[in-house]
Amino acid sequence: MSLATATSEASAEAAFGDLLNRVRADFDTQFTWDYERGRDGLNRLYEKAKRSQWNVSDDLDWSIDVDPERMVRLQADATGVPAGFPARSLLDVKGSPVASWNDDKWVEFAVHSQCSSLSQFLHGEQGALLCTARLVEAVPWIEAKYYGSTQVVDEARHVEAFARYLDEKMPTTYPINENLKSLLDAVLTDERWDLVYLGMQVVIEGLALAAFGMMLGTTQEPLLKQMLRYVMADEARHVAFGILSLREIYDDLPADEFRLRQEFAYEACEQMRRRTLNAELWPSFGIANEEIQAALPDTESQRRFQRILFSKIVPNCKKLGLLDHRDGWLRERFAEMNIIEFEDWENTAEALNLEGRVSDQETASTGLDPDALEGVEVIENPAHPL
Repeated sequence: MSLATATSEASAEAAFGDLLNRVRADFDTQFTWDYERGRDGLNRLYEKAKRSQWNVSDDLDWSIDVDPERMVRLQADATGVPAGFPARSLLDVKGSPVASWNDDKWVEFAVHSQCSSLSQFLHGEQGALLCTARLVEAVPWIEAKYYGSTQVVDEARHVEAFARYLDEKMPTTYPINENLKSLLDAVLTDERWDLVYLGMQVVIEGLALAAFGMMLGTTQEPLLKQMLRYVMADEARHVAFGILSLREIYDDLPADEFRLRQEFAYEACEQMRRRTLNAELWPSFGIANEEIQAALPDTESQRRFQRILFSKIVPNCKKLGLLDHRDGWLRERFAEMNIIEFEDWENTAEALNLEGRVSDQETASTGLDPDALEGVEVIENPAHPL
C-alpha cells in the first residue's frame, strides 16, 4: 500500500469517526417464556402494524421534481401565512436582527427552516430506531416485543425516507439540535425501560406527530405530503404503544417513583420546547442564538406555534394519569407552560380504536390503502389562534 493510499484511508476513517456518537447504555435484557397474549390493545396494535407496512422505494413517487423556493411561495399563497412563520414575528421586536430582511430573504430562510425541521425529524427517527430496539430487549411482555419489532422496521423506514428526501430534494441537512440530542442520550442511557417508553413513545413521538400534522397541513409539495401521510400513520401507532404499555404499571408505582416520571415528562417537554428555537439554523444566517433566545420566545406567534406542538402530549399524559394522579404536580407545570388547554383532546390510543379483542376481519390481509391511513390529523393553519 502506498503512503498516499494509506493517508487517504486514514483520513476517510477519521472523517467517518467524526460522524459517530457513542452513548454508553447499561440495562437488562429480558426474555419471557410466557407466550400467552392477553393484552388485547397491544394485540390489535400489532395487527394494525402488520397490515400497514409500506416501502420507501415503491410507495413514494421519487420522480416528482421539487423546487423548495417555489414550494415556500405556494405555501404562503395557499395558507395566507407569510414565509418564515413563526420567526417572522421577530420583525415586531425593537432592534430586531432580521429588520433588514426582504421577502426573498424570508423565502430563503423558510427553505432552510424546512431543511432544519426535516433534519431534526431524520435525527429523531434514528433515535427512535435505537430506543425501540432497546425496548424489544427490555420490555417483559411478549405482545410488546412483537409490536416493538414492527416499530423497529417502521423507524428504519422513516430514517431512510427523510434521509433520501433531504439528500435528493433539499439543499442541505443540518446537524442534530443539542436539546434533542440531550433528551435522546438521557432516554437511551436510563436503565428503567418505562422511562424509555415515556421519553420516546409519549413525548418525542407525540411532539413529532403534531409537527408532522402541521407540515402536512401547510406544504404544497406532493411528494412530502405523501411521505408525511405514511409516516404519521406509523407514528400514531408508536404513541399508542407507549400509552398501552405504561398504563398498567403507573397506577401501582410508589409516590416517589411516580413523581420522578412526572418530572421526567416535564423536563423532556421543556427540552423539546427549547428545540423549537432552531439553534442549529440561525448562525448560518449570521445571527447569534443569544439574540434569538432573548426575543423569539416572547412573541405570540412563537408561543402559539409551541402550544400546537404539545397538543398530542398533554392528552396522552392525562391518559396515563400523569396529570392528576397523587398530587397534580404535572398539571401545574403544564398550566405554567400554557398547554393544559389540550388535556381533553382525543388521546392517540382512543383515536386508533384499540379497545376490545382482535376480530378475524382485522387479522385478514386487506392491503394498505394510502387514502385511509389511521391517525393522520392535519393542522391546516398553525398561525390561527387556538
